[in-house]
Amino acid sequence: MSEKRAGGVWPVFNPPERWVAVVGIAVLSLIAVAGFAIAIYAAVLFHDMPDAGDLVDYRPPTATRVYGWDGTLIGEFSRERRIFVPYDQMPPRLVQAFMAAEDRNFFHHSGVDVQGLGRAMLRNVVNVVRGRRLEGGSTITQQVAKNVLLTSDATLGRKLKEAILARRLEQTLTKDHILELYLNEIWLGYRSYGVAAAAYNYFGKSLDNLSLAEMAYLASLPKGPDNYHPIRQKANAIGRRNWVLGQMAELGWVSRAEAEAAMKEDLVVQSAPSRAKYKDADYFVEEVRRRGLGTMGERLTEGGYYMRTTLDSNLQTAARVALMNGLENYDRRHGWRGAWGHTDMSAGWEKAALKQSPPSERRGWRAAVVQQVEGGVRVQPARDYPAGPLASEDVAWARGGKGLNVGDLIFVEPDEKKPGGYRLKQVPLVNGALVAIEPNSGRVLAMVGGYSYSLSNFNRATQAMRQPGSAIKPFVYAAALEGDYTPASMVADSQITLKGAVNGEDWTPENYNKKYYGSMPLRRGLELSRNAMTVRLAQGVGMRKVSDLAIKMGVTNNMAPVLAMALGAGETTPLKITGAYAAFANGGRRVEPHMIELVEDREGKVLFRADKRDCPRCNAGFNGDESPRIPPGGQQVIDPVTAYQITSMLEGVVQRGTATQARVLGRPVAGKTGTTNEYRSAWFVGYTPQIVVGVFVGFDDNRSLGNGEVGGVASLPIFIDFMQSALKDVPPTEFKAPKEAKFAMVGGIREAFRPGTEPRGPVGPPPGPKPPGPIPYDDAFRLPVAPPPEQKAPPKPKAKAPDDLSGLY
Repeated sequence: MSEKRAGGVWPVFNPPERWVAVVGIAVLSLIAVAGFAIAIYAAVLFHDMPDAGDLVDYRPPTATRVYGWDGTLIGEFSRERRIFVPYDQMPPRLVQAFMAAEDRNFFHHSGVDVQGLGRAMLRNVVNVVRGRRLEGGSTITQQVAKNVLLTSDATLGRKLKEAILARRLEQTLTKDHILELYLNEIWLGYRSYGVAAAAYNYFGKSLDNLSLAEMAYLASLPKGPDNYHPIRQKANAIGRRNWVLGQMAELGWVSRAEAEAAMKEDLVVQSAPSRAKYKDADYFVEEVRRRGLGTMGERLTEGGYYMRTTLDSNLQTAARVALMNGLENYDRRHGWRGAWGHTDMSAGWEKAALKQSPPSERRGWRAAVVQQVEGGVRVQPARDYPAGPLASEDVAWARGGKGLNVGDLIFVEPDEKKPGGYRLKQVPLVNGALVAIEPNSGRVLAMVGGYSYSLSNFNRATQAMRQPGSAIKPFVYAAALEGDYTPASMVADSQITLKGAVNGEDWTPENYNKKYYGSMPLRRGLELSRNAMTVRLAQGVGMRKVSDLAIKMGVTNNMAPVLAMALGAGETTPLKITGAYAAFANGGRRVEPHMIELVEDREGKVLFRADKRDCPRCNAGFNGDESPRIPPGGQQVIDPVTAYQITSMLEGVVQRGTATQARVLGRPVAGKTGTTNEYRSAWFVGYTPQIVVGVFVGFDDNRSLGNGEVGGVASLPIFIDFMQSALKDVPPTEFKAPKEAKFAMVGGIREAFRPGTEPRGPVGPPPGPKPPGPIPYDDAFRLPVAPPPEQKAPPKPKAKAPDDLSGLY
């Protein structure tokens, strides 16, 4: 039925037919709109879909592991703590444990496990009824897609992307490669990404050394590490681990007996994850990190590099112990400062006491409260130990200071000599640094930048710019010997006044003992650290030559050519001046102190090597001919004879001068003390043919150390303590003279000379009267035959100007 219309005929519908047509048109329109909407959604959803092919060469960011020279792991650098392990090096049972827990059909699906998803949905019905956590049903491949290529958003769009990417990954990568990515990428808690880092952080083991129970525990963690924390949620953790073991047995990957035996094991982990078990190198490792970032940038924290440093772990431990002991000894000399807290000993006092932590390096120290003071002092540690008496010598020491009262909170340590008793301990306010360098290569063997890294991470070895005092004098004498002076030269040790030398005012440098000995050979001036004589010598040489040589040898980057610098008025760091002394020990070559020896990437390719010397025949193989000769490293900065002359004079400092305590080492040792104005800084830099060591002691705010705290008192004992440990298995070795050196007797001592400068015959004593003073001298010449008596500090001199240097020693 139809009606006429212009240009044609209108179709005519009955009412029911019209309704059906309208509905049909509407449905078709909705379908079209929905299809269009889906197309738009798909376009938006997948326009930035990651390419599965990107994972073919993908390696997750991994930690750079830092090792000492002897192979000790000393640290890690990473944003994510991960250790990459290839799939073929992973224990098969570890892989099976993760498959049992996460994806038992991994080798039988193509990215999405439909059966596994169905099982998860059925279990989720029960989980909803019981209020339990829902299961996701994602395969390992889907988890790789989510962890590496996608976000963790719980949206339908992300799940669709995950499923599609999982299928594409299965088409692009092998199953082994997918498992490798998964097991190295996954977050497992305890600061651990990947199974290798987790094995180390949880159990302190490599993957190969994990037990079956430990593997099953790690496999239980992907569902939520916090839910199965080994300490806070131990029961849940053991339950989940045992469920994984049961699944492995059900799948036939372990026997039922093995699974049951593993289920009976306790779950024992490290109390906290750590980057390295070796704990004595914090200052060194942080300095390596800073230098590594400066050289390699952010690659350092994600490249998974192997880094070998110059550190010797035995020497580093000896350095840390020597410096801490030396600073505590200084602190004890200056008295007990009082308790660090007080309590009324009411219930819960232990919790308050434990909030104050001792230095982490002092593992034996304990917070304690003073229980009684009458009839002997008794203390009660806050935990772990019973009450006991305080050593009588410590009670006397405390009474000489602020004393002890009931309720005082203090630190104590078990008394090794009297079981059940305790020793009183105090955290020093003073600080310092110790640096040890191998003189021929510049390798930094040990570095301690302060009393405790846990209390202060400021590295005084590399960051503290301080005046070196008389430790600078060997460079003044080296400049003289590089010029026209010889060991036979005489210089007047007499008072000198320099007009307008310090801030426009006159300056009269004084000797430490306020005495003057007249004309003396260079050796005696350096051995006895004569200030006036050194200034006269610097004036004769010319301060421009002195400052140029100090810069050339690496003492500092800049030194004004003024006479005050000859007594150490400039600034340097312990690392710099110790490195500069290395030239005296190695024949006059400047070697750059360095801490990073070698860096390799994951494939073993060398990215950095500190030793840049050429060895043309090293790779040719040995055919029985003469072995390759590698030239010594470093730049020749002073004549080898000059280096030996200074070394010989610095040996005299130990034998007859200001460092006679070091004779206890029983071997050839050269070195120099240094003390700055008002005893603000104390130094000793000394060396043997094998090692150069610099020790600095001072307060961070540059206050005075106290009268009499000179380099030979505050720093030299630390040097001796360290060297006794460092050289205990090293036979004594003489300093080797260069072949071109000529020798002559000067005042009864065999001195070295550059060819053509040696005297024609023996040189006798200098003219003039015998110098006064307490040092006994041999009648034949003014050389002491016995060490000087214990030094006593003179009255504190009045400052003549803000930069007065009269107290330098």
